[in-house]
Amino acid sequence: MSAVPAFDDLLDDLLGHPYSTHIITTLLLVIVAAAVFRIMAPPSPLISKLKTSLKLSISRLRMVQQKEAALAKVNRRQLAQIIETGKFESARIRVENIIREDINVELLEILELYCELLLARIGLVELKDVDPGLEEAIQSIIYAAPRTDVKELQQVRLLLVEKYGKVYAQQAVDNTEGKVAERVAKKLRVEPPGEELVDLYLQEIAKAYHVYYPPPKGAGADVAHDTNDGGDGDDDDNDQPGSGALLEEPLAVAEEELSHATPPRKINLGPKSPIAIAPASPTTENVRPQVKLPDRTGPKK
Repeated sequence: MSAVPAFDDLLDDLLGHPYSTHIITTLLLVIVAAAVFRIMAPPSPLISKLKTSLKLSISRLRMVQQKEAALAKVNRRQLAQIIETGKFESARIRVENIIREDINVELLEILELYCELLLARIGLVELKDVDPGLEEAIQSIIYAAPRTDVKELQQVRLLLVEKYGKVYAQQAVDNTEGKVAERVAKKLRVEPPGEELVDLYLQEIAKAYHVYYPPPKGAGADVAHDTNDGGDGDDDDNDQPGSGALLEEPLAVAEEELSHATPPRKINLGPKSPIAIAPASPTTENVRPQVKLPDRTGPKK
């Protein structure tokens, strides 16, 4: 209780001092200067290193993606030559490597976006606690960086571990809280691609390089079933050929003529719309993306 009267006496003495105005003004200037210095203080050395490493990682990730994309074109051309020779089993094995390379490029693209996000919000990274909007990016980089060959990204990971501690980093590595992006974890799984994805890749590569690749067994079975159903319905008469056998030769001749025909260079379809919709780029999750437009016919009555 004696502290309050003592403070009051000190304040009275200060106000009664002949230089009280100068003393109060000096104290206010010191307080304002301390606040300004705190606001304009330079970032910590760790944040400065992290900012530099993020810029280097973004540049390096883009370079690796361009290199992998150029190499993928060469591999696809070589695979098309294998398909053309009829070595389909060998092509099915080799295409798995192409799929894995495409998955790796998609992973690097995601990590590049995360690095750009951290660089744009570097002020939030400087805070003591992890910002909820950056937690997915931070944990995904800590989780995925050791499995890439980008040294700059691994340096970013080390700085993030130093910033948030080893306990937090171990949680990201184990993904105990599920904060790592699902698409990042999925692309890092070591598992062979599915049969459907392999067939889609081979069909698209064969189509791009104009070589023949047989359709999957399921598609061939459906075609055969439709052909059998299209007969005259007389299953007992096995001596007479069905309509499918009669049409087989004309269809083959017509197909050969169409293959040698030269398509027109330009078809006049009337005035061109000023708006064009480009389809999405193919990925390992959607090899043949399509743009679907709503039906203009309206609801059926």
